[in-house]
Amino acid sequence: MPVYMLTDELKFPPPEGASPEGVVAIGGDASPERLILAYSLGIFPWPHRELPLLWFSPDPRFILSFERVHIGRSLRKHIRARPYTIRTDTAFAAVMQGCAQSPRPGQDGTWITEELRRGFTSLHEQGLAHSIEAYDQNEQLVGGLYGISLGRAFCGESMFACAPDASKIAMVTLLGNLCAWGFDFVDCQVYTDHLSRFGALEWPRARFLQALRRALSHESKLGPWQFDLDPVSALATLDALQGKPRE
Repeated sequence: MPVYMLTDELKFPPPEGASPEGVVAIGGDASPERLILAYSLGIFPWPHRELPLLWFSPDPRFILSFERVHIGRSLRKHIRARPYTIRTDTAFAAVMQGCAQSPRPGQDGTWITEELRRGFTSLHEQGLAHSIEAYDQNEQLVGGLYGISLGRAFCGESMFACAPDASKIAMVTLLGNLCAWGFDFVDCQVYTDHLSRFGALEWPRARFLQALRRALSHESKLGPWQFDLDPVSALATLDALQGKPRE
């Protein structure tokens, strides 16, 4: 099938025309303007070594809905022990660095290129990209995640941890606060075992694009963010949404 080559023009083809592998287009750059356009269309960059920049919109799409969030018993116990302080938007560059350095099964190196770092850092400065950070009792950054917030959608990009459950507790705290703020879903992009255990499901691309359009009809919550709920309160909020009794 023909491959759409991007030019300097800020334009993408319809995501419904992606290849079976999910590739929508190749080339272009990771400027903040192009990133915003791509994510608003349900498209995201995924660099591959020795290839021009690739842009994807896979079918199916991996989505986490708040009413389906699953938090295991051991993680619940760890959250209630309050091992970490969770903060937002205080160490965006460090979180991206941690994600880039985190080893991934089956991956040699990282897809978080310098070009992507520059683009996402610019989005962070505009209040659209956010980092969620876990700090230990010595005030050391030990885990976190980052992503883009557009309308009532949060598009998760990557996470890392160098202490037990650090990124998971950051994730639960994010989910509880997004739920309290009225967000619709978290876009996890492609399947991973880790996010599947959290309750994420594969949606047909058409369903995802429709939900994305609804989410984008609302104003974006610009940063820097400050969470209203700590990890324990975030856990309680997610449980209340699912009608679970307090433990």
